[in-house]
Order: sequence, then structure tokens, then C-alpha cells
Amino acid sequence: MKISVLGCGLRTPLLLHGLIHADLGIAHIALYDNDSAQSRLMAQLGAELAAGATVRIEAVAAVEETIKDSAFVISSIRVGNMETRAADERIALECGFAGQETTGPAGFAMALRTIPVALEYARIVLQVAPEAWIVNFTNPAGIVTQAISSQTKAKVVGICDTPAELFHQIARALGEPPENVRCDYFGLNHLGWVRSVRVRGSDVTDKLLEEGHLLRRLYPADLFDPAFIRTLRLIPTEYLFFYYNHLRARDNQLRAGVTRGEELNILNRQVLERLQSGIEAGDPTGTLDAYKRYLNRRNASYMRLDGEAQSAFAVADPDWDPFLGATGYHRIAVEAIRGLTNVRSGSMVLNVPNRGSIEGLHPEDIVEVPCTVDRSGALPLACGPPPDSVKGLLMSVKHFERMTIEAAVRQRWDLAAFALSLNPIVASWEASRRFLERLAEADRGCFSNFT
Repeated sequence: MKISVLGCGLRTPLLLHGLIHADLGIAHIALYDNDSAQSRLMAQLGAELAAGATVRIEAVAAVEETIKDSAFVISSIRVGNMETRAADERIALECGFAGQETTGPAGFAMALRTIPVALEYARIVLQVAPEAWIVNFTNPAGIVTQAISSQTKAKVVGICDTPAELFHQIARALGEPPENVRCDYFGLNHLGWVRSVRVRGSDVTDKLLEEGHLLRRLYPADLFDPAFIRTLRLIPTEYLFFYYNHLRARDNQLRAGVTRGEELNILNRQVLERLQSGIEAGDPTGTLDAYKRYLNRRNASYMRLDGEAQSAFAVADPDWDPFLGATGYHRIAVEAIRGLTNVRSGSMVLNVPNRGSIEGLHPEDIVEVPCTVDRSGALPLACGPPPDSVKGLLMSVKHFERMTIEAAVRQRWDLAAFALSLNPIVASWEASRRFLERLAEADRGCFSNFT
């Protein structure tokens, strides 16, 4: 089986490790990035990870050749690279909003930039590997997956490790093995909630909600007041912080003097130089050790800046092997591919067309819900009506996502301004126009076709 990877960012070695060591019958992994030096570097690191294995890993110069004959195409592109994320988040912060790559104005900018490119790649998949599944990791994952699903005939599922990580933390807080814990989950990508928790068949939701110290252990930083979660009667994923506490997120970024994109841009440049020099010096062990330290710093500092104004530069590297983590980017990709190649159905949370899963949304709307998965595809399970406490937020965000896709496909500034004004974090035509004026000025090349 051949798998192709589009976009070779700094989580690529982690993904390659998962694919190489999975029992999936993978013989060939082809890597493509519009920065060919980046894909070559990742292929070299992948070769070190694959030492002793029979998987062939190569960087390919043309996207068509990369995709050709693939059974799965993993999309993890970042249009404009980390520098553009940092610029978008800085503009958002200067316009009065928290800078965050998948929510609010910066997430909207990322979607506008990414959707046309993701659609171009999806059409190439249909031309050269029409039976391939696109496994979409590209952010904002829900919007990009919906754009591919609604605008092309490509087979696509969206994946994200956020729900699985929350489930894992819930089990850990309860002192239970993950296999004994079942979480009733529903929502959109980066806008999801756990409605109930069962341990070996017994409902422990009330117990968990009443234990404030347990609720605080569910998140990588102090994001939510336990009293708020108890009142909501739902357990939100961490990205809801940017909706429920967006003013605190903005204030913490201002206090820290940096956005997450800006600090990652610095960290990424440093580790890329170290990886390149290590490969050139023929030091694979030292190179992989440097990469693990980078991942550990990145993981340990996740959400700390937004939730606690603590920069990644102040976080010590934890001493553990990120390749062995029970959850994460690589685990969810392997699980999705395994599910889509199985004859027997399994279950996992995916981003798929709604088809009645969440009442009130359109059948074609991409939702993030538990699915039964086998080689025929992913079928969403019924989640029923959303609770009144989150129904308005969920519906308004989905309407914003639909309009964002329309604006990106038609490449019109008036539609873009209207779409962003629908975002609950922005909720203002004037603020939307101000942000887009700054965005257009900062990135004229990318948005040159917008009218």
C-alpha cells in the first residue's frame, strides 16, 4: 500500500513514525511539500525512523507523482508556512482579538488561504488516484474537510486528536484505563463537548462534574472555572476556551507579548537548523534527540500562553519519548487508516457529513462525531438534538463555516467580511472589515485574486 503526505511540517516525523510502525501493510510513503528542501529533510528523518523496516520513504518533486497510485492521501498543508500564521495572529491581536490559528479572525484567514489550495489538491487526487481516501489534517480541519466534501467528489474524512486527548485525560483523571471509559461526544471540529461519561457501563458524569480538582486535570492549562463546567453540564474541549474566555486569551497574549504562532515560529526555525545540521553531520541519534526535545517543549507549553500567559521559552522540557504517547497526531492518523481498510466495523470520532447525526444541521454539514468505520467509509452515529446551552453557538459557527467556504471559493471580499462578521468571537461588520483590510495589505500575493 502506498500513502502520500502533502505538507511536511515539523510533525511529519511523528506521523512517519506512526505509519512505519503500524501493522497496515504500508510499502511506500511519498512526501510532497512546495518547499522541496523541507520534504527532503523529512524523508531523511523518516529513513532513520524506518531503519530495519521495509517501508520506502521518498520526497517527490511533483504533487501529481506523489499522489499517483496512493490508497490514502494525508493532507497536512500550511499555506504560507508558520510565518503567515504568526502574522495573522498578530493582526488579530492588534485588532482586539486573541490570535489563534483555527478560531476567530486568524483561523478565518487561514481558511481563506487554504481552501483554494486544498480543493486543487483534491481535484488532483480525483485525476491520478480516484479511489484514494483523503485524510484531512489541514486546519481549520472542519472547514477544509467541508470544502473538499461539498466542492469535489473526492472521498474525504477529517481527523483531529483533540477529542481523543480529552477522552484520555478524562480516563486519567478518573484513574481508569482508557478502554473502560466511554465518552458521549458531539460537535464540530475545535467546537466539541462531552455530554456524559461512563465507566464500565456506569454513568459517572455527575461525580466528575462535582469534583473541581478532577475537572482542572482535564486540560493542559487552567482554562475553565469548574463552576462554569458544572453549570454548562457539558465538558468542553480546550478550543472552546477561545469562545467562552476569549477576552482572557487576548489579555494573556498581550501580557506575554507574543502569540503562539510567533513563539512556534522561533522554535521551528531553531529546530530546523539543528535537524539539517545533524543530518549533514551524519548524526541520526543526536538529530532525533533534538527533535524529541522540540516536541516535548511544544507539547508541554500547549495552551499555556493563552490560558496562563506562560511562554514556551519558560517551559522546561519534560523527560519522555513523544513517539510513545498514547494519543496524538500520529495515533489518530493510523487509527483512521486502519478503520478505513478493515472489513469489520470499528468506531472513532471523525469529521464527516452530518446525515442527521446532529439534529438541526444540514445533511452535508461536516460534524465531529463518533462514527462506525470500515472499508466502505465512515457512518456518523446519531447524537440527537444539541443541548440548548450550546445550540446557538454550534449553529452560528456552522453558518460562519458555510459562508467562509463560499467566500473562499468565489474569492470575494464582501462575502469574506460578511462571513467573519458571523463568527461569534467577532460579531461585528466593522471589526470584520478592519481585520480584512489589514490582512489584504499584509498578504497581497495570496489574496490577489479576491475582488
